[in-house]
Amino acid sequence: MDTENSTTLRDAHLVLIDGSGFIFRAFHALPPMTRADGVPVNAVFGFTNMIARFLRDHVGTHLAVIFDAGRQTFRNDLYADYKAHRPEPPEELVPQFALVREATAAFGIPSIELEGWEADDLIAAYARAIDEAGGRCTIVSSDKDLMQLIRPNVGMLDPIKQKPIGATEVREKFGVAPDKVVEVQALMGDPVDNVPGVPGIGPKNASSLVAEFGDLEAILAAAPAMKPSKRRDALIAHAEAARLSRRLVILRDDAPLPLPIAQLVMAEPDPPRLAAWLSAMGFRSIQQRLGLDAPTPAEPPPAPTQGTAFGSYETVTTLDALSGWIDAARSAGTCALDTETDGLDPMRAALVGFSLATAPGRACYVPLRHEGDLENPVSAQLDTAAALAVLAPLLTDPGTLKIFHNAKFDLLVLERAGAPRASPVDDTMLISYAMEAGSHGHGMDELAARHLGHTPTTYDQVTGTGRNRISFARVPLARATDYAAEDADVTLRLWQTLRPLLAPNRALALYEQLERPLVRVLADMEQTGIAVDATELRRLSADFAARMATMETEIHALANRPFNLGSAKQLGEILFDEMALPGGKRMKTGAWGTDSSVLQSLAEQGHTLPARILDWRQLAKLKSTYADALVDEINPISHRVHTSFQMAITTTGRLSSNEPNLQNIPIRTEEGGRIRRAFIAAPGHVLVSADYSQIELRLLAHVADIPALRDAFATGQDIHARTASEVFGVPIDGMDPLTRRRAKAINFGIIYGISAFGLGRQLGIPPGEARAYIDAYFARYPGIRAYMDSTREEARTHGFVLTPFGRRCWVPGIADKNPGRRGYAERQASNAPLQGGAADIIKRAMVRMPAALREARLSARMLLQVHDELLFEAPDAEAEPLCALLRQVMEGAASLTVPLVVETGIGTNWANAH
Repeated sequence: MDTENSTTLRDAHLVLIDGSGFIFRAFHALPPMTRADGVPVNAVFGFTNMIARFLRDHVGTHLAVIFDAGRQTFRNDLYADYKAHRPEPPEELVPQFALVREATAAFGIPSIELEGWEADDLIAAYARAIDEAGGRCTIVSSDKDLMQLIRPNVGMLDPIKQKPIGATEVREKFGVAPDKVVEVQALMGDPVDNVPGVPGIGPKNASSLVAEFGDLEAILAAAPAMKPSKRRDALIAHAEAARLSRRLVILRDDAPLPLPIAQLVMAEPDPPRLAAWLSAMGFRSIQQRLGLDAPTPAEPPPAPTQGTAFGSYETVTTLDALSGWIDAARSAGTCALDTETDGLDPMRAALVGFSLATAPGRACYVPLRHEGDLENPVSAQLDTAAALAVLAPLLTDPGTLKIFHNAKFDLLVLERAGAPRASPVDDTMLISYAMEAGSHGHGMDELAARHLGHTPTTYDQVTGTGRNRISFARVPLARATDYAAEDADVTLRLWQTLRPLLAPNRALALYEQLERPLVRVLADMEQTGIAVDATELRRLSADFAARMATMETEIHALANRPFNLGSAKQLGEILFDEMALPGGKRMKTGAWGTDSSVLQSLAEQGHTLPARILDWRQLAKLKSTYADALVDEINPISHRVHTSFQMAITTTGRLSSNEPNLQNIPIRTEEGGRIRRAFIAAPGHVLVSADYSQIELRLLAHVADIPALRDAFATGQDIHARTASEVFGVPIDGMDPLTRRRAKAINFGIIYGISAFGLGRQLGIPPGEARAYIDAYFARYPGIRAYMDSTREEARTHGFVLTPFGRRCWVPGIADKNPGRRGYAERQASNAPLQGGAADIIKRAMVRMPAALREARLSARMLLQVHDELLFEAPDAEAEPLCALLRQVMEGAASLTVPLVVETGIGTNWANAH
């Protein structure tokens, strides 16, 4: 580091990507994908996509990807059993390790690895070196082992969630500051890496001991004087194991640096080299997004920036100046608005400022709550209430259109700050989504590059990243103005570019009648939230934990010995070596495959142990995802949970939700029902559920024009029994339940393009027999086969398919040369009109519901939308009238050749109402 002194690296920002960690996350997060020659590439695709987005969105002066060179390191010399229980990588992942390194080289990014050292040690060494030189470091990883490195100039960034990890997040996970993480890990051990630790010492015990005594040696020295207990005895008996564990978990920041930091300077990728590699891999979507391939009709080339330059924006610090901008906006009849906040949750974030644009290049920023210090003094800024009072007439002016990008967020922030409801409103994100759902993303930066040929200043550029990120409230006003006013300017220009395209793209009615009015509906739902019983959730969490512990004991008894339930290697040895169960398959690594499909197959054959393992895994997921996480999502002010509905994510128009995600709670399991029971009505109220019955099957009968199915729905017959009768030639009366079950599996499977293998596994029959069922189904209903063929051809011709209501669902990959990817796209093409049509229908109902409630003089409030279900909260006396109204509005939301049927339920909690 003699030459890389504080002079050369004082302002450097070194970004270190944990390549080895990310490839595993990408492999398990993405569905199987193969290259044209059959080589698996899903992890490579995920890694490449991450790198491409990272280079676009994040700022750094130096960059490297760090890999593990091999499994054997100096830690194996310290402890021969270190990581001994880790299973070999899945065979589909093995060939992708080299391809990930190829991807790194194609982007021109240095990749670093060193025999005998783990990637984590190299990351520690580089982080220390840049810190000592006066620069800063961001580690792109979510690996808990790297959290010990966090300090003022060293932070982490989760590459999947795109969330920084700092000292606060470390305390939440370990209960201690980053510099004490190794002490906690030494006591806890790590079963994944086979680090022994001290038996019986878990996270809470470990963190409390460290908080009390300071470090491992102090704890071990104090152990003999502790009050007699199992914990005291374990600390004394396993002191040397704890010391060994500390040596294993602490990262060696004295590792050699294979490349000096000076050689890690960020550089733009070489376009021809990167384009050639992306093309060879078949990553056409990434290639097009980076502008390295001729754009398709779905992705028009970026237009040149509209005449006026971006920049030279005004900071508004007086009410008179703000009034002038308001007058200009009202005179223009249109203006773009954007808010700046101190957080991403609209129900908790505070308004820091807002920006206005009245014409291209004519924009301002109004700071309200910026914080200054000696180095960054804040000049005069407006009082929030006073500024919003001046803004209010513009927001409510029916003659001035207010344009937002992701309007729902800004409207919620403004209203919580005291502003009146804005009307009328346009949303450039939804204008784009209405035309090109599935074709590309609809974020403002991506649309600006695509349609304006302009790259806006990013949030990271003004706030920093990782540990060094500052709140927007601390951004100097000049930089804040450039960033915030540009966002409003870009939004206005996007509106001027995209709004005229709605009619030519036949998306005007979809936008005006569904997407735009839905903004207000969803904003109200998010603001209302839903009550949850925190006590019940905690009780549920404790019950799940106890049941998991009981299951673990039972599983150990079934296995005739204890083992790590999370170890695929140990489980495979027990199932197929020791118990000699049939159907085992070794991977190329030699380890037995033990994924959920293997366990499910064994369970269906009547084997108890794999069935119990599946139960344990399911319970563990529900505990962490819902029973534990939902308590943290309760808003401290409203005491309710406020999910956020995502309006422009899916290809088909379906809504999704996050923080918390309420779309994935199991519907048909006991545990899922117990989680739903924790969602409760307010005192004196009930929850009312309204659910479309078999809506996608009804849409299939409608669009494919199948007389037998239409007749069954029209007469209210059991559709699955009718299908079984038609396909298998058996009478409906006295039908064997198994026969009906098979018909039901085919009915729903056909919608999602199920294969013979998939149907066979679902029904527990050979693929050949399942194929015969599918063939018989299509023979009886040839119209369904014709419909599926026509939608695939429609997708191949136009790049998109249409729902019955005219929504375009773009289908990337429909012309892919790879059969696997092309087949997946074809299944998407067949299903999208049905799933998208169902989404359109429930959105129609949601948009009509507020007026219907007002006309019926009901005070009920809509709380949630989950797939085909709407959930309301109503006073006890309104429950029955509300049910009648819901059936009327929802069943009348669309006119099909088959009737729409809505089933309603009433209960004091969601489970009872569902």
